[in-house]
Amino acid sequence: MSDHRVAIVGAGLAGLQAARRLAESGVPVTVFEREPSVGGRVRTERKDGFTLDRGFQVLFTAYPEVRRTLDLEALDLRRFPPGALICRRNHRSVVTDPLRDPTRAIEAAFSRDLTLGDKLRTLSLRRRLTKTPLSDIFAGPDQSIEAYLRAKGFSSRYLDSFAAPFWGGITLDRSLSTSKRAFEFTFKMLTEGAAAVPAAGMQALPEQIAAVAREAGADIETGTPVEGLDGTGPVELDLGTETVTADVAIVAAGPTGSHELTGIDAIPQTGRSTVTQYFSLPAGNPMGNQPRIHLNAGGTVPNQVTVLSAAAPAYAPEDMALLSASIPDHVDEEDAELARQTRVTLKSWYPEASFEDLELLETVRIPFAQFAQPPGIHEQLPAVSEPGGELYLAGDYTENSSINGAMESGRKAADAVIDSLDG
Repeated sequence: MSDHRVAIVGAGLAGLQAARRLAESGVPVTVFEREPSVGGRVRTERKDGFTLDRGFQVLFTAYPEVRRTLDLEALDLRRFPPGALICRRNHRSVVTDPLRDPTRAIEAAFSRDLTLGDKLRTLSLRRRLTKTPLSDIFAGPDQSIEAYLRAKGFSSRYLDSFAAPFWGGITLDRSLSTSKRAFEFTFKMLTEGAAAVPAAGMQALPEQIAAVAREAGADIETGTPVEGLDGTGPVELDLGTETVTADVAIVAAGPTGSHELTGIDAIPQTGRSTVTQYFSLPAGNPMGNQPRIHLNAGGTVPNQVTVLSAAAPAYAPEDMALLSASIPDHVDEEDAELARQTRVTLKSWYPEASFEDLELLETVRIPFAQFAQPPGIHEQLPAVSEPGGELYLAGDYTENSSINGAMESGRKAADAVIDSLDG
């Protein structure tokens, strides 16, 4: 048995952020991570020259915790252009922010996928949310995204053609039954910054935080699962082959793992699932150079398609394009059938192109990609100090389901620990 000042269970974004904050404050900290590398739900794989993230994920550069913590220049970010393409059979049209994308403003203005009223309401919403503090977004009455948009006067065409596939991709809920706070939050982030990926893949985010934490003195032990906890200070951690003791412990093992270790019922256990299929496409296909997200306005499989290599060329070999097809739910459907439906859909969007050489590279199934965020959920989430004693929580499930929520929670958990140690 060995003793530790502070132990953190989990080296996802929340756990790493807490470790960085504690180490930089001079607090000895050890992180125990089950997997052989850091990252939690944010991971990247290399396969045959392609960069495959663990599901389609992007970084919103306007996230407050990102701006506070990360070295964005070192991440060598590749940004996606504003807006998206609304797609259905024999039809593609641009929806974009005319203030941030003036070169496509005229084309977007004449798009018939959204009404003139929808476009004017979007600009009005943009002005209002730019001036709205994030604290106000997550306070006050709540309702579903659908109810919110209808109350604002948005048309059914806007909801069906744009909001459902676009925010269905962000919240993994095409029905728009998610809290309107998730809509306002992400709308504000997309207005104030860009959606981007690091040139080396999304795992560059946790790896950067881990490197800073280690340099400050944190010890991060990968391949070391914590099987159980006992006590609230000191805390005994069962590592399977040995037991270690910590004065303070932060549980940052994701919603499911954190609930299993602590028994805190306030940790949400209802998750949103998603399937991401990665495809290669030879250079020269007209779709291969389109960096905007493709939204499926005519069906649900796939919900979105993104040509990652069009925005981030290093994601694919020079003579190939890398496509990501995102499909919320459908985790039980066969790989081949999902790929077939995607191929048929792409052909309907690009009838002038051939997709005979579209090759499925990998299918990533994530049964619990996000915790569900129905209206009113945020008031029910646990605080970082919920377990009591010298046991704390860190994870997006204490804030909101996002990269920013995970990082913010890690910082708050570390600050709570520092306050308790000072006291």
